[in-house]
Amino acid sequence: MNRTNLKQNRKAKRSYTLSPESIDFLETLRKKQRATSISAVLEEILQYIRRDQERKAIEREIAKYYDSLSDEEVKEDAQWGEFAMREFPTQDRT
Repeated sequence: MNRTNLKQNRKAKRSYTLSPESIDFLETLRKKQRATSISAVLEEILQYIRRDQERKAIEREIAKYYDSLSDEEVKEDAQWGEFAMREFPTQDRT
């Protein structure tokens, strides 16, 4: 690995204060998931939340795009969809 990759993969050590209930919860998750550490559990939780936020942002942008279409553009898109369904019919799986 070159230095850039090593630097990007390096984790920063931080200290946070959590309630006893949160610590118990994280420890329970660690045991249930057989994770090596509570840090690994927190990393997984944070990555899940980050991906969820990114997915929601994409969904908002898609909705914004479709909401911005004129009636004529919506009609044209529907016609293209109908055309595609005729040209590429689904296969019967029976």
